[in-house]
Amino acid sequence: MRILEYDRQAAFEYAKKWAFRRNPRYYNFKKIGGDCTNFASQCIYAGAKVMNFTPTFGWYYISINNRAPAWTGVEYLFNFLTGNDAEGPFAEETALNKLEVGDIVQLGTAAGDLYHSPVVVAVRQGRIYVAAHTYDAFMKPLSSYIFARARGIHILGVRKTK
Repeated sequence: MRILEYDRQAAFEYAKKWAFRRNPRYYNFKKIGGDCTNFASQCIYAGAKVMNFTPTFGWYYISINNRAPAWTGVEYLFNFLTGNDAEGPFAEETALNKLEVGDIVQLGTAAGDLYHSPVVVAVRQGRIYVAAHTYDAFMKPLSSYIFARARGIHILGVRKTK
């Protein structure tokens, strides 16, 4: 298996293009729980270019009815990225000050329930700026969100079998 570099610029360009629009290739989940993790997965895919088609525990999107839970679920995305040792992107949980463009921030409640997955699009003078769906945003300061808990997901690379 080869390890490829994650294309952070491609993830950024995708986020910029689609932050205020919807790519017709993907269903808009806004009315059925939120579109943020779907959008985050789209951005990651733009930078990774490899999906993991493992049933149930993979990370892929073919259609609204044929996708992995990790494609659209906050906790499932975290579990896939930080636990993936097979094909597709892989990551580690990290401090927010270690995040780079193309990484993911997950926001949650004090009780620990995570509910939002914005994509990092800039880090300037220690400030993180994100793009997101559901409540569409691009270059929005992370500090402008109200949250009790945040965790960073730093994408380390992409595994590809062929």
